[in-house]
Amino acid sequence: MAATPALPTAPPKPTWDPRKPEPPFPWLRPTIRIRLTLLYGGMFLIAGILLLSIIYLLAAQALHEGSGQSFQISGANLNITSTTCPAVNSAPKSEINTILKNCDAIQRQRALDDLLSRSLLALLGLAIIAFAFGYAMAGRVLSPLGRILRTARAVAGSDLSRRIELDGPDDEIKELADTFDDMLERLERAFTAQQRFVGNASHELRTPLAINRTLLEVHLSDPNAPAELHQLGKTLLATNERSEQLVEGLLLLARSDNHIVERKPVDLAEVAEQAVDQVRSEADAKGVVIRSEQKPAVVQGNGVLLERIALNLVQNAVRYNVPEDGWVEVTTEVQHGQAVLVVSNTGPVVPAYEIDNLFEPFRRLRTERTGSDKGVGLGLSIVRSVARAHGGHISAQPREGGGLVMRVALPI
Repeated sequence: MAATPALPTAPPKPTWDPRKPEPPFPWLRPTIRIRLTLLYGGMFLIAGILLLSIIYLLAAQALHEGSGQSFQISGANLNITSTTCPAVNSAPKSEINTILKNCDAIQRQRALDDLLSRSLLALLGLAIIAFAFGYAMAGRVLSPLGRILRTARAVAGSDLSRRIELDGPDDEIKELADTFDDMLERLERAFTAQQRFVGNASHELRTPLAINRTLLEVHLSDPNAPAELHQLGKTLLATNERSEQLVEGLLLLARSDNHIVERKPVDLAEVAEQAVDQVRSEADAKGVVIRSEQKPAVVQGNGVLLERIALNLVQNAVRYNVPEDGWVEVTTEVQHGQAVLVVSNTGPVVPAYEIDNLFEPFRRLRTERTGSDKGVGLGLSIVRSVARAHGGHISAQPREGGGLVMRVALPI
């Protein structure tokens, strides 16, 4: 019988998922405008080099064919002087022809070198003009795309009322802009309908649950009620409370999926401290020690939603802990231009492959839907949605020996 292969003792550790760092020189990013400039300028430069080479070769051939000596110096009584070829002034009569040929070759080479240097300077000047002209023309051609980009960035900031409304010839770029405007209009209608639905659902779902809770509390306050009815009322009241939590979580999740429009300065240290104070009694009842070290970390956002992030993380850290000698550590600080909230805790061993499932709605470790009485399964989903709405992100890492390290990073 074949031996069963041994299972690994510990799951692989996931790495952090930081945001993509900004390049050190953003102006060197290979944009379309830069690429078009290099294309136009490069084509001109190549054409100029070819033209210069052809002119140089033709000039060299013309000078070579048209500057050959067609005379022969002879005789004894001949006195020759030259300023361009001083060697001929004192040369013997027998070597004058050779010296004149050498001087002619030197003058021809000087003329070619002078032609080459002047042509290179002219080519350099024209190349600079060509690249500048190509850059300007590329910017003019791509200006509608820049307008589309600015509108898209405004829409990304939750301003769905913006439109491109591009004027000009009916070409492909205008067709793209008009299509983008149509898409924005449909998105605005969809988001408006969603907000209206959230508002209506908030009222329609809370009202009957509040009425049920009031009726149950009235019946439970009756001292003459039978014990069985009293116990049933407590069970129904707990179920009603769970339904209220579920409705609040769903509504908060729907609202937090959008970007935050109204932002105010919020210190994560104060938010974390309030969350710890709210969970302190529950932690004492479970025997979990909470350690906290808060350093100022001010972000621009919604204080209520940011408090929900800290509260959900600390509550989960306390509830999903070990029965004895458990602890939770909460820290806030500024790292690399971001405000960071870290919540670490002891607890059961979490496999690395189940980390992503923890952030899905109604999912818990090894349970789904209503398989646990510790919550409704929306805590980490809400945390992720709120972090994304603030332009941040959340990541999780299993601890050696059990538990998790939850790290929320928000832009300052």
